[in-house]
Amino acid sequence: MYLYNIHCSQRDDMEKIYPLYKEADVVVLASPLYYWFISGFLKNAFDRLFAIAESDPNCRNPKKESVLIMAAEGAGFEESEHWYDHLEKHIGWRSLGKILCGYVTQPGDTDGKKELQEAYALGNSIQ
Repeated sequence: MYLYNIHCSQRDDMEKIYPLYKEADVVVLASPLYYWFISGFLKNAFDRLFAIAESDPNCRNPKKESVLIMAAEGAGFEESEHWYDHLEKHIGWRSLGKILCGYVTQPGDTDGKKELQEAYALGNSIQ
């Protein structure tokens, strides 16, 4: 199927996301930490964005700025950071920052944490 010059064999709600992704300047990847990695939902959605690269004559991804935001019960973000750093290098994105907030198990656990203030400042810095 061709939609907005994007070829994807699956017909689903990604058709709504593709044009928004193509037009976006900044992509925020937000996920809880599940077994030392981003959620499967985020990984699957991101993998589906490969259709954008496949639709480019040179098989290139659009250049974006990005942010990684994660929360976890613990604090083992290393695997997710490795994936994010490698992804950015591979597809040519530029990271605006990472907000990794550990030891969040209940609503309100982020209250007073420096990561919440960092996220607010990061959001305000994106113009």
